[in-house]
Amino acid sequence: MTKAERVKFIQRHLEVLYPETPVPLDHTDPYTLLVAVLLSAQCTDVRVNQITPKLWNLGKTPAELAGRSVEEIEAIVKPCGLGPQKSKAIKELSRLLVEHHGGQVPKSLEELEKLPGVGHKTAQVVMAQAFGVPSFPVDTHIHRLAQRWGLSSGKNVVQTERDLKRLFPQSAWNKLHLQIIFYGREYCTARGCDGTVCEICTTCFPERKRPAKTRRA
Repeated sequence: MTKAERVKFIQRHLEVLYPETPVPLDHTDPYTLLVAVLLSAQCTDVRVNQITPKLWNLGKTPAELAGRSVEEIEAIVKPCGLGPQKSKAIKELSRLLVEHHGGQVPKSLEELEKLPGVGHKTAQVVMAQAFGVPSFPVDTHIHRLAQRWGLSSGKNVVQTERDLKRLFPQSAWNKLHLQIIFYGREYCTARGCDGTVCEICTTCFPERKRPAKTRRA
């Protein structure tokens, strides 16, 4: 298969498996999505979804959580890991949203990335899933699979993002990044597939006999 053929096959196959792509993090608006994505760093979506209802009881708006102490927030989010950093970031970004954005999450990647605890990937997830802006957030699953499927060299997540945006149509980015994540969790897992097991890997590289080496993000 040529790279162009792989791209077409991958997109078709993922569309069959995942015609619908519900956002895996429970949320009700851009703010609750932003906080949930921040909490998901080095934590599973399942765990985040268990914790956020308790956090929303403490406060569900920037003004409400900005008025809470770091200690109160940390007591709830601690099970998500990195409790001290995440709780400080949540309080501070909430304060900044109130003071500089009228209590609203900005619809700008640049402004989002200025908020504490909000990196490029988090900002892109919010842009894609809250505002529908074409984005291609790259997490560990996408970074790994892009290498296994010969779509990127995997030097870093920035390069992976650039390569995938070049290969796939912009209209597919928001859905495709979730489809790849779902596939990476279900079929092409870090330990369950080494590039020679799942259907996409075996179809795209039928002659591959050895595990595909991948670089970590």
